[in-house]
Amino acid sequence: MNRQMKRMQERQERAQKRAGAARPPTPSAATRKAAVQERRKRTGARQFLKEVRQELSKVDWPTRRELVSYSIVVLVTVTVLTAFVFGLDSLFTRFVFDVLGN
Repeated sequence: MNRQMKRMQERQERAQKRAGAARPPTPSAATRKAAVQERRKRTGARQFLKEVRQELSKVDWPTRRELVSYSIVVLVTVTVLTAFVFGLDSLFTRFVFDVLGN
């Protein structure tokens, strides 16, 4: 049972408690196993790395061409914004020095 299913199950249980359900259904073996795992909040390093590997296999990685184009866009944007901020800083510095008379 993955985390999303656990969360959904927890929400359902909370909703049943709020609604005042007379008696919850008898837990199945899978539910009991999930409850035992839930009590043990921390996962081991091996399990964590296994889940990380599974999630990374689901990622839609960019191609080399996309990566290069995205990198160029980022570098150009950073350069332009840096020049803009530098220009504003220079203008404000001149203005302050002119007003205060340095």
